[in-house]
Amino acid sequence: MIRPRILNAIERKVIILLGDLFIIISSLNVFLNDALDEKVEPLSYRIGFYVAGVLLYLFLSYILDFYNLEKSIKRRIVFKQSFYIVGSFVLLIFIGTVIFFDASFWRIPLIVFLVLTPFGVFMWRIFFRSLFNIIPATKNVLYIHDYSDKKSQEKFIGLIDGVGIQTYYKTKLTFSLDNIQFLQKGKFIDALDKVDSFVLNLQNYDKLSLELENILLNAILRGKEVISFTSFYENIYEALPIESHNDSFYEIMQLKNLKIRYFQEIFTFIVNWVLVLLVGIVFILVLPFVFVLNLFLNKGPLFYKQKRVGQYGKEFTIYKFRSMVVDAEKSGAKMATKNDSRITAFGKTLRVFRLDELPQIISVAKGDMQFIGPRPERKVFVDQLNKIIPFYNARHLIKPGITGWAQVKYKYGENLEDSIKKLEYDLYYIKNKSIMLDIRIVFKTITTVLFSRGI
Repeated sequence: MIRPRILNAIERKVIILLGDLFIIISSLNVFLNDALDEKVEPLSYRIGFYVAGVLLYLFLSYILDFYNLEKSIKRRIVFKQSFYIVGSFVLLIFIGTVIFFDASFWRIPLIVFLVLTPFGVFMWRIFFRSLFNIIPATKNVLYIHDYSDKKSQEKFIGLIDGVGIQTYYKTKLTFSLDNIQFLQKGKFIDALDKVDSFVLNLQNYDKLSLELENILLNAILRGKEVISFTSFYENIYEALPIESHNDSFYEIMQLKNLKIRYFQEIFTFIVNWVLVLLVGIVFILVLPFVFVLNLFLNKGPLFYKQKRVGQYGKEFTIYKFRSMVVDAEKSGAKMATKNDSRITAFGKTLRVFRLDELPQIISVAKGDMQFIGPRPERKVFVDQLNKIIPFYNARHLIKPGITGWAQVKYKYGENLEDSIKKLEYDLYYIKNKSIMLDIRIVFKTITTVLFSRGI
């Protein structure tokens, strides 16, 4: 019996979004036609109101992580998010209308808009959650590999089943290319009806026999998913598996896809200089206060400068407000950690609000950095990491940034394992660099700063 097609994570998010938008637009319609005392004319104003309302909702939903499927399955979090995110949305619509249009309202329709909109979104998401508790939600996987190390096998199976996130994949069967009997007895063909996806983690795809290739082709023709482990990891974790069994540079990076994108370059240029002006104003306004407080609470130099490795491995000088004690590295170079004892009390305050990062706009203005890219590291650590982490130098293909994909997706890096994980996100960004990905990073960075989430 063939199982019905199972929706992937993106398709589920789209379904949730469509339901949300139906409720949001319906609520905006109630607000516009029933809650307002006077009817809005002309038609262009009405259309503009709907568009602005939807864009505001999408903005709040994105920066507040409303479409995280991990959270959408937990009733308590669904309730909390529905009321504080959608509640914020309806309040902003109401307040904005009062301020900009000096409008008056009918009380009952206004209460319906303010109260029932968050409740409606909550009920829709509970229905969605209940629906996927009934119908199949997880894809059964046949994992195909060509190695005998049991520890590695458990590691990769664990990544398929989900480490830190819900992947909606579950490994049901494994198959080693050395297991000829499994193939000869027809058990592989029998497995076609039991699984939805085939994940291949092979060091050399030439090892696939013609018989196995035909079976996989037949699986594709029957609507099954057949993907490499690298593609699976990239799609699910939005990172590149630099420690995968297949350590081919071309498999991981696919540099043939790295083309010059003129719109991307123009967008990056505009973003850099717009933010240099905006952040520069903030920097100038903050500078006198930091200078005075530094004299009393953090005695020593105001600025901290250091050589970092930039694009193509060239070193440049980076500037920050000093947040550590003056002789922080008298015993030698050491990576900063989240709760580093070398950070002063005033330095902790600077770091919480990311104020210590403001002087980096000097490096952006000089052209050594850009706003979005891998974080620049010191040469002493780059040399060490190059020896033990595959592809580490690939992160220097583009200019380093003040914020980046690794910073918004992963916690503060403190050790080798963290460096590997952050590199996976950096390589994903380099490979998939686009305007939309940059916009996502900007929004995620805004969330990080507003809610003081650790980078």
